[in-house]
Amino acid sequence: MILSPGAVPLADLERLWREGEAPRLDPAARGPVEAAAELVARATSGEAPVYGVNTGFGKLASRKIAAGDTAQLQRNLILSHCAGVGAPMPEALARLMMALKLMSLGRGASGVRWEICALLEGMLARGVTPVVPHQGSVGASGDLAPLAHMTAVMIGEGRAWHQGREMAGADALAAAGLAPVALGPKEGLALINGTQFSTACALAALFDAFRAVENSAVIAALSTDAIMGSTAPLVAEIHRLRGHVGQIDVACAMRRLMEGSEIRESHREGDPRVQDPYCIRCQPQVAGAALDVLHTAARTLEIEANAVTDNPLVLVEEGRIVSGGNFHAEPVGFAADQIALALAELGSISQRRVALMVDPALSFDLPPFLTPDPGLNSGFMIAEVTTAALMSENKHLATPCVTDSTPTSANQEDHVSMAAHGAWRLFRMVQNLSVIQGVEALCAAQGIEARAPLRSSARLREVLARLRQDVPPLAEDRYMAPDIETAAALVREGALVAAAGLEGFR
Repeated sequence: MILSPGAVPLADLERLWREGEAPRLDPAARGPVEAAAELVARATSGEAPVYGVNTGFGKLASRKIAAGDTAQLQRNLILSHCAGVGAPMPEALARLMMALKLMSLGRGASGVRWEICALLEGMLARGVTPVVPHQGSVGASGDLAPLAHMTAVMIGEGRAWHQGREMAGADALAAAGLAPVALGPKEGLALINGTQFSTACALAALFDAFRAVENSAVIAALSTDAIMGSTAPLVAEIHRLRGHVGQIDVACAMRRLMEGSEIRESHREGDPRVQDPYCIRCQPQVAGAALDVLHTAARTLEIEANAVTDNPLVLVEEGRIVSGGNFHAEPVGFAADQIALALAELGSISQRRVALMVDPALSFDLPPFLTPDPGLNSGFMIAEVTTAALMSENKHLATPCVTDSTPTSANQEDHVSMAAHGAWRLFRMVQNLSVIQGVEALCAAQGIEARAPLRSSARLREVLARLRQDVPPLAEDRYMAPDIETAAALVREGALVAAAGLEGFR
């Protein structure tokens, strides 16, 4: 995969994250990178103080550093900032973070030598992945601690994975035929001052959130057939009159998925119900709104992924090195909070459909808790309770993080974004949502099968067949947890969406 700095689309980043491709910078980036490095080299030999080149950092920026100490300054910066704690990032996520840093450096405004970019490329190509604890960043001044752990491996320190084993960073480089670098002026600062940890986490969650909307359309269509719901609320003109693109797209997808359902046709006439509950009737409005929010977050994150976010920045055409604040991850924090709201709402409406299907007073003649022999068997009674627990947990996790600033670094960095844990918490939300949607799929399948000999649509029958490959119908109570996890895994992997032939909403 060739990365063109400033112009890498989200589709490429998702492929890199899911499939583990080894990216390289477009060779055309080398000229601008080297021009910026030359300007930094000139500044190093001058008398004027330039932040991060010949000064201390943060509150210590007023301390001038002697020319002979600038290399030690950068090394000390990395070692002192390796203060992260907590479980490490998954390898695929750490690789995405490395690729984002490579893209940023490739813009030619960070002042690093080409050798730094080449080492990142080599590590990605040869499978050297730094062990990066996920806690320790407040999202300004950049993701300092996580990126320091990444950079530590580049200088022969820290820990890394290579060929499935964790080892010392120096050993991992040697095993891959790579050599550590001695950081030059500003290079350590350029590597750790940026939003790449927060952005990588938010991007990975965004990709899964789009898949969750796709799952929502497919599984909601199953649930609508299971309770013998109406397709009148999916009529195209209703949604065109409102005009929201996400709503229009979700309704269109559900119409196509349900087309030809015998179950639907069986109750067009003589149905005593006038309207379905909102969790059925308003699915396009809710999932569509979530989809629109995700598209807004995607635009922000695509810009951020291609941005230069370290400090100071090297303005080659002007011949200046200027301090700014692009490291502040406020845009990523807002995007992460938006994604969290979308995930919470997708889970909320999905859980209500689970509750609808297990309740004999509301499910239109489905057996209580979807078991053929209620009383002796409890069926999906407690599976529904699990979805309620996870729905509530996601509501709490959806509380905004970006508003929770606190001053750090002796009040020099007195407003921060909290984007790092705002993005990290999304993985827990995605996991919870996949369980909720997996249980909904199981309930909907059980409900549709209870409508036999009437059949669902051809496309939804393909979804049922795919689900039943791994999870058989619930004839009598059995150990439930493996069924739930299997269904959740099918949701996360996109297997049900693929079986439905849904084109997606990207």
